[in-house]
Amino acid sequence: MNIVYSGPSDLPDIVPIFPLPGALLLPRGQMPLNIFEPRYLAMIDDALKTSRLIGMVQPEVDQSPRGRPGGLFDVGCVGRITQFAETGDNRYVISLTGVARFKVKEELSVVTPYRQCLVTFDPFLSDFIARSGEDEVDRPAVLSSLKNFVEANQLQIDWKGISAASNEALVNALCMMAPFGPREKQALLEASDLKKRAELLVAITEIELARRDDGSESSLQ
Repeated sequence: MNIVYSGPSDLPDIVPIFPLPGALLLPRGQMPLNIFEPRYLAMIDDALKTSRLIGMVQPEVDQSPRGRPGGLFDVGCVGRITQFAETGDNRYVISLTGVARFKVKEELSVVTPYRQCLVTFDPFLSDFIARSGEDEVDRPAVLSSLKNFVEANQLQIDWKGISAASNEALVNALCMMAPFGPREKQALLEASDLKKRAELLVAITEIELARRDDGSESSLQ
């Protein structure tokens, strides 16, 4: 990014919210988004005029009755719009780069077509430090779990690129791309540090592979 966020004071207290189930954005991670709903087109327009920041938050698994906005999980991640394109058919294609996680303090009553929340970044100060906690990650365990998942699903993967990735980039990218359910994604988001996130990623992957082997219900999407 062309701007550096060194702490909570560099970020606004009120952020526009994009509630998207199964979507996980993590600090310094890259998330492509295809925007087509009018309310979110308006949100992007407004963000581009101001801070270029958007808060990604999963809606709660148990939604409110139809026609009413559902609740939100308490923790999300704010991202900066770092790529933007118009498609010519009333869509925007954007890319968000994760900045830091936040805790929702309150959803505000607003006149905008999109939702906005009062948030705090204070519980996640380590998010502002790139590659924080990398030395504590059990990289061999992460790679072994990835290898088992790839083989079980007969996938092709760029092992050269994997080898070159830092521990932070590796763990966060795998968490964001993993086809887990909303609750698993939320648990990965809320992990207190990179080490715990890596351990949780390995544990969830092993549980999913074991469920697949014994034919029990999986939480994979």
